[in-house]
Amino acid sequence: MVGFVSALAVELARGDDLGAQLMNGGLPWFAGTAALLSVASLVPLFKGVSAQSKSGGLMTADAELWNGRFAMLGLVALAFTEYLKGGPLV
Repeated sequence: MVGFVSALAVELARGDDLGAQLMNGGLPWFAGTAALLSVASLVPLFKGVSAQSKSGGLMTADAELWNGRFAMLGLVALAFTEYLKGGPLV
């Protein structure tokens, strides 16, 4: 979800497509962010907190699952649109 929003924001701000973003220093940022968020998501697990005990209102495990799926689809759609256009979305 963070990757999709970041890619779209950089593209709108600078006009770089996904490939340019990855090749111009974006890959280390992606790897670092993915590692940090992966480790951070394990902390509640080690503390014994379950997803069901923290879910309530809009922030449920199901909602988070669907948000992640839509973000993945959005990133693929962004890349495919750039491929068809031959350049950035904007």
